[in-house]
Amino acid sequence: METAVGERRPLRLFLLLAIAACFVTPGGPTGKAAAGKVVILELEGAINPGSALFVARGIEEAPDLDAELIVLRMDTPGGLASSMRSIVKAIMNSPVPVAVYVSPRGAGAASAGVMVTVAGHVAAMAPGTNIGAAHPVSAGGKDIQEEMSRKVVNDMASYGRGIAEGRGRNGEWVEKAIRESVSATAEEALEMNVIDLVAEDLDTLLQRLDGREVSVLGESRVLATAGIERVHYQPGFRDKVLRTISDPNIAYILMMIGLAGLYFELSNPGAILPGVIGAISLILAFFSFQTLPVNYAGLLLILLGVVLFIAEIKITSYGLLSVGGLISLTLGSIMLFEDVGVPLRVILPTVALVGGFFIVVAALAFRAFRARPRGGSEGLLGETGVVRTRLDPEGLVFVHGETWRARADEEIEPDERVEVVEVQGLKLRVRRAPAER
Repeated sequence: METAVGERRPLRLFLLLAIAACFVTPGGPTGKAAAGKVVILELEGAINPGSALFVARGIEEAPDLDAELIVLRMDTPGGLASSMRSIVKAIMNSPVPVAVYVSPRGAGAASAGVMVTVAGHVAAMAPGTNIGAAHPVSAGGKDIQEEMSRKVVNDMASYGRGIAEGRGRNGEWVEKAIRESVSATAEEALEMNVIDLVAEDLDTLLQRLDGREVSVLGESRVLATAGIERVHYQPGFRDKVLRTISDPNIAYILMMIGLAGLYFELSNPGAILPGVIGAISLILAFFSFQTLPVNYAGLLLILLGVVLFIAEIKITSYGLLSVGGLISLTLGSIMLFEDVGVPLRVILPTVALVGGFFIVVAALAFRAFRARPRGGSEGLLGETGVVRTRLDPEGLVFVHGETWRARADEEIEPDERVEVVEVQGLKLRVRRAPAER
């Protein structure tokens, strides 16, 4: 009997362990990879407020998508410093690791793209890509004035070096890329410790990241990316529109079209189409202004220019108001954006076209305003007509395509020509028309 009980004990222990194993969730990277996802964001083209909002929102929503990793696939020639800082800030404060991946072959991370790349928890590039040339320039591509350039370059150099060294990368090279515009291939960047790895494609990248340890908000985390599910974070309609119109040049042109359309509608009520186009353009312009560093003094100068053109219709200034409007439009256009200057090659043709349009419309409206009325009682004054029945002192006359009862201070025979001197309700007071020469 004792022997039988002893033989059952190993069997019972085996069954208990098997049951317990069914309720234990495996830990570590393997279990996490089964539940998590990799969220893929696409950043292609210039870095502007629209793309910055898209990337920041994708990073913010990644935890709700159960993201194990965010891959920011990037190909950019650079962009606005303010937008770049927004993306870097979002990456640095992300609770989910962000791998910045410069790809595909032929892509690049130039200018502002350098800071975005080195800010990633993982910095990777595809073969045949490049990184560098981060010297700050104005929005038109020209060098900044000497004193301002020194301030901007020093600020950007310390900013980029701090980010790179904070991630354990070559901050000295990043500073050199900002000060001297040096550039490097993917293989050179890997050798100089500017990036962490070179990966042929996304599959290779995820395979090489599996089991890699990264620091996220001061905490060590091991990535589990083998066989992970991929989610492409797609830009919405708002993102696509904002990416397009957040270009300062397009926002400026939209505003000028909007002002011209509304000005034409106010000068010629009933045209409808110019007013509709103007209203839509202005709404789109103001929508993009919320993401751009607008200088409101410049905006007020542009509005003042429009007011001066409108005043030209009512006030005889012999063109002085129009000249003032053109000057105000030009100065306002130059001052419109604080950190982002609209190039003169865009400002001058736009001001010339819109200013010329304002002047032509103002001239036409002024001519119509000063013209003698063609209809109503005022339109009858001074008109000539033909007597139908003898005026003694009243009779009928044919004036302005209509037959009127008229009164004259003298007798006037039928078929004689008369001139209207006064409108008394539905009766006219006329006199004999002067003889034609």
